[in-house]
Amino acid sequence: MSLRVYNSLTRQKEPFQTVHPGKVGIYLCGPTVYKSPHIGHMVGPVIFDAIKRYLVHSDYQVTWIVNITDVDDKLIEKANEYGTSMKELAEKHTAEYLSVLKSLGIDQIDRFPKATEHMAEIIKITQELIAKGFAYPVDGNVWFDVTKDADYGKLTNRRPEDQESGTRQTEGSGKRSPADFALWKAAKPGEPSWDSPWGKGRPGWHIECSAMSMKYLGDTLDIHGGGLDLQFPHHENELAQSESCTGKPFARYWMHNGLTRIKTKAASGEWKDEKMSGSIGNVVSARELVDKYGPELVRYFLLSTHYRRPIEFTEEVLSNCQKALSVFTRLFERVDRLGATAATAAEVQGDLGKEVSAYRQKFTDMMDDDFNTAGAIAVMHELAGAINGYIEKSGVEKSKDQTAAVNAAAAVAQLKAVGQTLGMFRFVGQQPSAGKGEDTGLVDQLMKLLIQVRADARKSKNFATADAVRKGLTEIGITLEDRADGTVWRKG
Repeated sequence: MSLRVYNSLTRQKEPFQTVHPGKVGIYLCGPTVYKSPHIGHMVGPVIFDAIKRYLVHSDYQVTWIVNITDVDDKLIEKANEYGTSMKELAEKHTAEYLSVLKSLGIDQIDRFPKATEHMAEIIKITQELIAKGFAYPVDGNVWFDVTKDADYGKLTNRRPEDQESGTRQTEGSGKRSPADFALWKAAKPGEPSWDSPWGKGRPGWHIECSAMSMKYLGDTLDIHGGGLDLQFPHHENELAQSESCTGKPFARYWMHNGLTRIKTKAASGEWKDEKMSGSIGNVVSARELVDKYGPELVRYFLLSTHYRRPIEFTEEVLSNCQKALSVFTRLFERVDRLGATAATAAEVQGDLGKEVSAYRQKFTDMMDDDFNTAGAIAVMHELAGAINGYIEKSGVEKSKDQTAAVNAAAAVAQLKAVGQTLGMFRFVGQQPSAGKGEDTGLVDQLMKLLIQVRADARKSKNFATADAVRKGLTEIGITLEDRADGTVWRKG
């Protein structure tokens, strides 16, 4: 099977064919940095980090751009509310965003362009749209005339009259139609502004992304990504103004990831399933989630659902992901205890080798089917099961047969290589911090003490105390595993 990608524009899966053979340009809409990042802000970056890794694995040369919107109505409003400048607020939350990306191992992004650093490109596109009759200036504002774009609305099947005017109306704007949207906004007293042919002002939201994406990836992008909530009006307007400017297709493939949903308890006591949103006030801090559960689990959680489906965020789902991820952790530790190592490229022998090859091909088939990370992870679990079965059947843990041990290690090396194609298994063995400023060394000492208390209780046949220790730890999310060489603990 060759790679096929679902295109939101055509609403079907299509063979993946790039503008330039062997090269891929990806633009993912980044955050408007007026608040601290929540877990919803990490969905796109984690998904596209895995997508880029897989494309590179498939021998593509990939350039991935994620923009930073650092000038916007929301930024100005929040800066005024906090009594700070828009620039200072944007820099603060940009630093927070980049910090969380780093902690999650999202290191495949090639550039983070900022809107405020691309005024020349924004003004140039706006001028070209005016010259071609697609836009018109009025009183320092410049508006895109949707009636001049014959196929406006083709991304979302909306009519121009369905267009939203945005978060803030412009009084006395002289718009020809309520559906027309701003390319440039005239300056208001006390607001940040830049010089332009139409007077001091600042760009509209949509034109920023067109300017930045085309500067670094050309007139036609291979992939334009973003959350499903950006389809309209943001991506619809991006597409309209970009294609009106260049006369070329703006993106070959539009990829939209599903939104994060969360269950919250209403005042009535009933549970509500709703979109995670800052405007609703039900967001979960990305930093707190990573610190509590660790980057490996957060990545696993976000990749274990197909990217086009909604991501259900509940403690139960996270707990199930923790248990599922521990399958790999326990397997890696099990093979480590055999005392054999094997290179990633080592060939796995016998029937196990045939199974590994079959599962690797199945993994590729899943990823070639619209980057189905959920299916790919399911295949990885099947492979882990096959390796565990081999260890049991071979009896290598008792016999210490080095041929079988090396074969098991070679199979695990292959499993790890497959997982690392998605950016997984980079943080295996790292315990998440339970809270800010926690002394992890002290936690290790306390756990050793509890393990010893339990061991002493069992030795003296005080099984009630031993069981109480295990049960108490289980209730707070800590698992004890008794082995021949002692007892170890892990989170989850």
